[in-house]
Amino acid sequence: MLLSANHVTRKINEKILFDDIQFSIDSNEKIALIGVNGTGKSTLLKAIALQDPLVGEFAARSGIKIHYLPQNPVFTKETIWEEIVSVNQKNSFPIEDYELKATLNRFGLTDHQEKIKNLSGGQKKRLALSIALMSKCDLLLLDEPTNHLDEEMIDYLENQLIKLKCALLMVTHDRYFLDRVCTKIFELDHGSMYVHEGNYEVYLENKQIRIEQEQRAREIHKNIYKKELAWVRAGVQARSTKSKSRLDRFEELRNKRFKEQDQILELTPVASRLGKQTIEWENLGFHYSNQNDLFREFSYHLLRHDRIGIIGSNGCGKSTLLKLLAKELEPTEGTIKIGSTVKIGFFHQQDEQVDLSMRVIDYIEETASVIQYGKNTYTSSQMLERFLFSKEMHYTTLDRLSGGERRRLYLLKVLMQAPNVLFLDEPTNDLDLLTLDVLEDYLDEFPGIVLAVSHDRYFLDRTVDQTFVFENRKIQRYPGGYSDYLYRKSQEKKEERNRHIKVQWRTRTAPKLSYMEKRELEQLGKELPQLEEEIERLNEKIVECVDRYDQMNEYTLLRDQKENELEEKTMRWMELEEKKEAQ
Repeated sequence: MLLSANHVTRKINEKILFDDIQFSIDSNEKIALIGVNGTGKSTLLKAIALQDPLVGEFAARSGIKIHYLPQNPVFTKETIWEEIVSVNQKNSFPIEDYELKATLNRFGLTDHQEKIKNLSGGQKKRLALSIALMSKCDLLLLDEPTNHLDEEMIDYLENQLIKLKCALLMVTHDRYFLDRVCTKIFELDHGSMYVHEGNYEVYLENKQIRIEQEQRAREIHKNIYKKELAWVRAGVQARSTKSKSRLDRFEELRNKRFKEQDQILELTPVASRLGKQTIEWENLGFHYSNQNDLFREFSYHLLRHDRIGIIGSNGCGKSTLLKLLAKELEPTEGTIKIGSTVKIGFFHQQDEQVDLSMRVIDYIEETASVIQYGKNTYTSSQMLERFLFSKEMHYTTLDRLSGGERRRLYLLKVLMQAPNVLFLDEPTNDLDLLTLDVLEDYLDEFPGIVLAVSHDRYFLDRTVDQTFVFENRKIQRYPGGYSDYLYRKSQEKKEERNRHIKVQWRTRTAPKLSYMEKRELEQLGKELPQLEEEIERLNEKIVECVDRYDQMNEYTLLRDQKENELEEKTMRWMELEEKKEAQ
């Protein structure tokens, strides 16, 4: 056993985060820590990192080395290179400089002398991840590692963590990432911890069984309590003859408290009327001064029920596109026309344009103190309670909320404006799994337009019907979600490979066939159709496994191997056919 913890308890004011929980972590285990926002996931990670005796009893293997990456990493050196070198020197066996540089480059940090103070929040997270991957530790603790990473970097990080020769405990809400990397789940729920052996799918099944069992236990408790209460009330005269043990049992029943079911975030789709004219743009382009174009010559006319995902590498202009369409920025070329009935609700990244010293209730009342939501009228206080903010939290300042709680509050404010066009910039960052499920269901019913910038592959597959992809300073449109885009890209790659084969084939000279080559040509004529059928079957399986990322990855790897084999054999078949024709 690498580390064990007992009697772990943490309370903030009157709120209990976790109460007398215990758990253990073995060598090389890959564990996800999940729970709704505000349950104390980040607090628990920090307590484990410090082995804080004020929180609980921690027992770790002698000489254990723990590396902890918080949501907002802290650095001690001036430049990127100085920071990673200083950490590397603390390793028992420091790795070579070229490996450090390769890791930084892989995370898009190519200017190794860049000052850390000039880095964006996303770049700082990528630097911290680079350091985490090269740190020789026994236990790696990661808090929301996929935030601010693009799809390519998330895929790279997945592969690195799977191969990592140490234990891993991480907080993440990326369901594909969680499913592929982790084989055990720690769930924090109402102060308790539940351990699930298996992936996210196993956790969902276990959670449902536990909810049903708790419901049955609650009903049994309620029925027994009613009977015992009637017995206790039978009369003062009879009470003298009553069994003391039975009275004690009644007191025990009365004092027993079953925890309430998870409150369900209530999102009722409501929007202002949207007319025929929505948002349309022609030949849109943008660049910052003294920089190359982010994109150019992009035209589109939004339809009234569009669901569009926007993907691309970090810094390519995804958020900029939303800001242009919301008139927060002016394009450097092209035109944008916005219909008179369009009402945009913009869910920004992180804490943009927010005064964190404001109280929760004041922040919401900036929008409205009373709102017609669905068929009912609600006060701002009632709306906060619908969004799982208890009355005790209404007069708390925003800077005292967890990252996930702030994101949920920002979402409430956007939806209270009754928009008919939703711009969502990284909506899944810091939102817990329950809120994500409810948000996805809400978007299904939303009677307007949705544009979402996201690196959450599951979210995109679940909610959008077409994808804008930033590629080489152009924006390409693909039908479907993220997995559909991957499939179409693989088809384009196949077509490009076939064109390449044909070019190579035409440039070759062709002497006559030998007897063995004739036999080989005959055999290839049988094998090529079989390989094509196998690849087609694998493509179908990849599409079917969109919600099971580990299987999808396995089929994708197998398909790529078959495609390489097909390419080699096709080249050989063409070479032999040319020889045959020359005879």
